[in-house]
Amino acid sequence: MASTSYYRAGGTWFGSLKKSFVDVPVNKDNDNAISTTEFLEASESLATLFDVLGSVAFTPVKNDILGNVKKIRERQLAAPAMSEDLQTLVLNELKTKKHTAAEGLLWLVRGLDFTAQALRQNVASSGDELSVSFKSAYSTTLKPHHSFMIKPIFGAAMSATPYRKDFYEKLGGDKEKVEHELRLWLSALETQVGILKGFQSRKEAKW
Repeated sequence: MASTSYYRAGGTWFGSLKKSFVDVPVNKDNDNAISTTEFLEASESLATLFDVLGSVAFTPVKNDILGNVKKIRERQLAAPAMSEDLQTLVLNELKTKKHTAAEGLLWLVRGLDFTAQALRQNVASSGDELSVSFKSAYSTTLKPHHSFMIKPIFGAAMSATPYRKDFYEKLGGDKEKVEHELRLWLSALETQVGILKGFQSRKEAKW
């Protein structure tokens, strides 16, 4: 029987999140500006997914995401009036000849992209175990940027995923509800990752 420690009775893991990517404001009238506070909260909430995966091997992955959130939040707290959205935060930090938060966002987006691709591939291929989709997503998102020392640590995590059936049961007892909420959450995550990757490819967002 699946543990219900990650969600309340009758609910899902998605419903337990402090903030969902579904609820992150994106201002389409202002070049898809993404609200900093809500995005960081949604990223912290996503990091709890690695607890659901249930292996200490994922601790470095979770810590990497949380560490990058911290770098961005520190810049936000230092200059709140210039950090209401992520894009503005980055551009204003770069004007100071620093890039701690900008680099943190770059790595955070890579981590979120990895998570999004891993889950999207798994949803699309119902016969695949999580290890297949997670290894595939890692190879195209984080692995090309990781050092020789880091690759084995993250590679071990990709092989430590639970069985597909067990993982989805940990997300909620109602299979249809889990699938519906996963698709909404995943779609919002993918949209925001896409916006930020596009922004980060611009000349003014580089250092």
